[in-house]
Amino acid sequence: MWFDVPVINEFSSGHLSGVAGMIHDVAAAETMPRFRQLVGGEIAEKRGPHDLVTVADRIAEERLAAGLIALLPGSAVVGEESVYADAGVLGALSGDEPVWIVDPIDGTRLFVQGDLGFTTLVCLAHRGESLASWTYAPGLGLMAVARRGGGAVLNGEPLRCGSPDPGKHLEVSITHPDFTTEQQKRTLAALSTGDITSHPCVSSGWDYLEVARGSLDAVAFTWENAWDHAAGLLLVAEAGGVSATVADEPFRIAGGNTLPFGAARDEATLRRVLAPLAAAC
Repeated sequence: MWFDVPVINEFSSGHLSGVAGMIHDVAAAETMPRFRQLVGGEIAEKRGPHDLVTVADRIAEERLAAGLIALLPGSAVVGEESVYADAGVLGALSGDEPVWIVDPIDGTRLFVQGDLGFTTLVCLAHRGESLASWTYAPGLGLMAVARRGGGAVLNGEPLRCGSPDPGKHLEVSITHPDFTTEQQKRTLAALSTGDITSHPCVSSGWDYLEVARGSLDAVAFTWENAWDHAAGLLLVAEAGGVSATVADEPFRIAGGNTLPFGAARDEATLRRVLAPLAAAC
């Protein structure tokens, strides 16, 4: 085992790179060989035509789950596909054991369409606190790693959000309309102001990475699946960014959040995003 559970927050660079290597290897063996090679029987709908799963999602998650548990015996895995098969798996997010939160392919629609902007997301959490995260864009060769209190790196180089110029026109990614209710659409429309431009999110992992490296000013989302957000929120935080729900509370990975919530490059930007959302709720 890497470390005892009582000192689970004490990571070494070797531990972080070991998980990164596993994620890289699984993507190389299971995800990328199927990229732009899928046939009809390897793509299925889950909850509707916009919610897709592929054979690559399932096999990659199975391999990641087995490898991560082997690295940390006694830990649990909450993966997007395992939760779809059994919602009871979510209970591990509120338990006392360390838990790996996994999205094998974040942005499956992009993957199916042959677009390189999909990511693999892994976060290690314990008792509701995210401790380390990995965001990997295998088609683009980008690996971002964050450790609570230890900063964030992208391909080994320090990662910082920076701050937009004062009064800058903001670029914000929001929940894709295919996944919103009419009320959520109306709330998010509050961001269509003279000094904010919004665009639909197709991969939350990619958009969090863009915030962390200062290429996107903020995100505003109306759903709370831990596998979509845990890794990215820690990445943004360790790159110097901030996040909060519209109720001005920290996002809870176990759920029960007041939505929507946002993450941004700095506090002033977050306030510019949350204020119109709060007024519209």
